[in-house]
Amino acid sequence: MMASMPLPHRSFLKSAAVGCPTLAASLSLPLGWDAQPAFAQSPSTPLDLHVVGWGQDRLGAPRTRGFDSLAFKVLTTDTGGNLFVIEHSHLVPGGPPLHLHLYQDEWFYVMEGKVAFQVGDQRLALGAGESVLGPRRIPHTFSSAVPQSRLLIAFTPAGMMEKFFMDSASDPKLAQTAEFMDRYELKWIGPSPFLKP
Repeated sequence: MMASMPLPHRSFLKSAAVGCPTLAASLSLPLGWDAQPAFAQSPSTPLDLHVVGWGQDRLGAPRTRGFDSLAFKVLTTDTGGNLFVIEHSHLVPGGPPLHLHLYQDEWFYVMEGKVAFQVGDQRLALGAGESVLGPRRIPHTFSSAVPQSRLLIAFTPAGMMEKFFMDSASDPKLAQTAEFMDRYELKWIGPSPFLKP
């Protein structure tokens, strides 16, 4: 039996990050790697903070897609394209079609109510304070399991998700079609499994 040599902590993390761009990006700043944060400021320049209140939209104009209300919390430009965060409120049973993201991991945090999720072949119901990750290239969807729920959703990297939600507000039904989703690096897999026939 061959004895194993322990990897120094920094070498282990760098090795682990090679296969995971999201991990690599999150580890680069604390470990002092070469990457610079998108929000880097000179010591004499104050940081431009954007406080966005409960239910408020970063741009001042919440949107709807028929089954929810959307409020942008963190814009793609705020993070140099690394993160986009939205708040889904007034979420009702139904939800978006089963879909996947080619390049984004999507993290869901239930703020209020109860939300049913399908991620890959697994189904689960989460309550307030619980979260789940929808990894890129894995089909997923969600639906409120009670009359109304509220979610916080983060996309990393941001990709075209901000543009998708801006454009989808003008025609929510079109936004749930394969042709529309294809324009934004999304793939339509099928109708929501939570829709009642």
